[in-house]
Parts: sequence; C-alpha cells; structure tokens
Amino acid sequence: MESRLNYFGHPLAGKVLKHINSAGKVVSDSTLPTAVQELVKIRASQINGCGFCTDMHTKDATQAGETPQRLNLVAAWREAKVFTEAERAALELTEQGTRIADAAGGVTDEAWANAAKHFDEEQLVALISLIAVINAYNRINVINQQPAGDYQPGQFG
Repeated sequence: MESRLNYFGHPLAGKVLKHINSAGKVVSDSTLPTAVQELVKIRASQINGCGFCTDMHTKDATQAGETPQRLNLVAAWREAKVFTEAERAALELTEQGTRIADAAGGVTDEAWANAAKHFDEEQLVALISLIAVINAYNRINVINQQPAGDYQPGQFG
C-alpha cells in the first residue's frame, strides 16, 4: 500500500501539521494522565480505521510502559476489567466524541457527567482537545491512505 500523495513531505501540509502538532503538544503537556492520552488516541484511531495512528500510538504506549494486555483490550474496554473508572469514562467520551455523526444528540449528558467525576476542568479541556486532534490526524491519514506498520517510537520528535 502506498499513500495517495506525500502529505508529510508537502510544504502546505507542513504548515497545517505545525498547528495541529502545536495543539497536540499543549495537550501532551497538560495534567491529563499519559496513559489516558494514549488510550484515547488508540481508541479513536481504531474507530476511524486509521492504521497509521493505531500503529503509532500502540507503539508509543508500549514504549511508555503500557501492558500488552491493556492494549489488546482497548477495542473491547467495556468488557475488560483492566481499565480504571477514569480511563473508562475517557474511552466513553472518546467514542461518543468520535462518532458524533452516528449519535442523534452528540455526546450524552451521562458520558459528560461521568468524565467530569474523574477529571478536573483543565483535564476535561485537554480530553476534548485530544479527541479533536486525534480525529483530525485520523482523517488526514485515512483520506490519504497513509500506510501503517513502519512507525518507530519517537520518530516525529
């Protein structure tokens, strides 16, 4: 499989990615726990069918110490006992925030209230922002058919 174009090598894309990367850096530097950040990126990427991001974020999570058992269960988190209540709340918000078009009312008040029980306001802002950022990356990569499998942890800085 080859990408439709060299998106990452294009000057205009570089300008766009500079801003998306800056937003991502703000989130990664926030108080939202790193494990939650990686789980959110993986789950949104799975939902969107983004192999490139799924590959990247499972490898980054492994590098950060995430266990294979938890990574293998992200897609089935509702039935898995290995996630904390806070992680489960973040995964639910991620699913609803990623599948906005599939839900008549968008994100439910119940999902929001559950997330708000586990995260403070700064963390909620970071969580919303992270869901938006990873969905933007997923869309770029899926539209461009960016191949997956070659990512090396730390490859992008």
